[in-house]
Amino acid sequence: MPVAEQLALDAQAARPGADNGPEPAPVVDRTALLAMDDGGLRDLAGEIRTLLVERVCATGGHLGVNLGVVELSIALHRVFDSPRDAIVFDTGHQAYVHKILTGRTREFVSLRRRRGLSGYPSRAESVHDWVENSHASTSLSYAHGLAAGFGLDERRAGGCVAAVVGDGAMTGGLAWEGLNNLAERPELPVVVVLNDNARSYDPTVGGLARHLAEQRSGRRGPGSDEPNVFQQLGLAYLGPVDGHDIAAVEAALREARDLRRVVVVHAVTDKGRGWAPAESDPADRMHGIGVLDPETGRPLSPPSVSWTQEFGREITELGEEFADIVCLSAAMREPVGLAGFAERFPGRFFDVGIAEAQAVCTAAGMAMAGRRPVVALYATFLSRALDQVLMDVALHRLPVTFVLDRAGVTGPDGASHHGMWDLGFLAQVPGLRMAAPRDTAQLKALLREAVTHTGPCVVRFPKGTAGAPIPRVGHVDGVDVLHGADAGRDDVLLLACGPLAAGAVEAARRLEANGIGAMVADPRWILPVPEAVLELVRNRRLVVTVEDGCRVGGFGSALALACADAGISTPVRVLGLPREFIEHGGRGELLSAHGLDATGIVRASVDALADAAAPAPARTAGRMR
Repeated sequence: MPVAEQLALDAQAARPGADNGPEPAPVVDRTALLAMDDGGLRDLAGEIRTLLVERVCATGGHLGVNLGVVELSIALHRVFDSPRDAIVFDTGHQAYVHKILTGRTREFVSLRRRRGLSGYPSRAESVHDWVENSHASTSLSYAHGLAAGFGLDERRAGGCVAAVVGDGAMTGGLAWEGLNNLAERPELPVVVVLNDNARSYDPTVGGLARHLAEQRSGRRGPGSDEPNVFQQLGLAYLGPVDGHDIAAVEAALREARDLRRVVVVHAVTDKGRGWAPAESDPADRMHGIGVLDPETGRPLSPPSVSWTQEFGREITELGEEFADIVCLSAAMREPVGLAGFAERFPGRFFDVGIAEAQAVCTAAGMAMAGRRPVVALYATFLSRALDQVLMDVALHRLPVTFVLDRAGVTGPDGASHHGMWDLGFLAQVPGLRMAAPRDTAQLKALLREAVTHTGPCVVRFPKGTAGAPIPRVGHVDGVDVLHGADAGRDDVLLLACGPLAAGAVEAARRLEANGIGAMVADPRWILPVPEAVLELVRNRRLVVTVEDGCRVGGFGSALALACADAGISTPVRVLGLPREFIEHGGRGELLSAHGLDATGIVRASVDALADAAAPAPARTAGRMR
């Protein structure tokens, strides 16, 4: 692809926003981009689409939305002088073309692989990536802050901020908070590029979706006497414009930039543009893909049953049994497995848009009205509704079930999408119970227990293929023993959360092969710590907990505190993720890198036993140094 390769340079750039340093050298030959005629720009757009299909089908990633922003991204980089002008994407999964245009074409072979190119904007990758925003609805607040901050810096005089916000992201409350504040400061040089493709993961919902549809149809727009919602807020508005017409988009963006105020440019795009498998897919399964055949869009390997699919089947069956179950999603009906429930019970399914706090507070109201709400979210997004979980659900002791998909290490989506925070912050919520099923049989059992409980519950499970069943060999007051039920006094008790139980069982076998007795137990309900777990802990030489959440504040920390409160002196070694942002990569390799596979569990157990057997260091008099 000669034209795109011409734009890809090997230069490495500094991070944006460096204090007091010179303006960093750009990594785009913008002169060549500006010099292209209409034919060259069309060729470039075609070559970029070919690259996207080939590379993303090989690695997995967000394909549909990036195919839809090819021309829009080219126009952005012709009008705005990045990084002097800040370009912010909301959400960041639509920034692949931006990455190509800023010198990262060659790196696409490593997209979403460990130590490779991130699937989202990354400040560590490029000076052109101002914001690492992969959680939606943030761009207008960032734009407000960037523009206001630039206005206080004489070196930034004449600069501009362009915020590319998907229409789906506009369903989030933070987007409207940002828009409200931009309307308060209309003199700020901010161009809000509304990328309207009528979808996020699912079709965009709510009054805004209807309003934008009227804009697109011409029933309300430049030719109408009635101002649209943006104009009513006092903002300038241009559009709708065909987001695949580079010249038209560029003209609108230049006009908006030259107005030197807050302007909304409404660009209409087609998600999946230029690739038949995406254009013909009404369910939008090409939004985020795994490895596919680029010709047909079909998986290269036979599809396997996922945790999400098993949840979807089970919640639909429970919906048949319990007429008061209702389900809520934050613009992710299909990704979180609720499509079947929504089809079977359309009146009992509610999509609130990309608005997790709204979903949780709505669920609280439904529980007050006598329903049994089930809120299904990615684990990483529940943090956006923590106040509602705490003050609107738990404070009222309401029977709301939270189903957290993609819990723990998710893999290729990286730091912002690892579901590693929920254990730590939910452990602090009074009256809330959390379950971590080790296999899909336990998922079904625990989900049933959750929706029939009288208070708030959480069921968390990982991304990906559901593994083989892990049978129990014993049972103690709700706790499943998976290995060593008939043993006498064991040296080590391994307490594993969720599917990490498989690695714990393998670790126990390896320990026993080396003369170390081991029992493995699955608490099932991990928070608060069950009393039966404390009874298993007594009289052990060592307890090792294994969880794919942060070590700080999770199950292991809770167990250590419970042991201290109960006067149990057994040492507890906590295995989990460090208090840091974890890079993207394969789930298995990341678990291994952090000692959460069988090898890591064996190593930690042996080391802890050695530490426990070592004599205490002699005390010496004198001052500590």
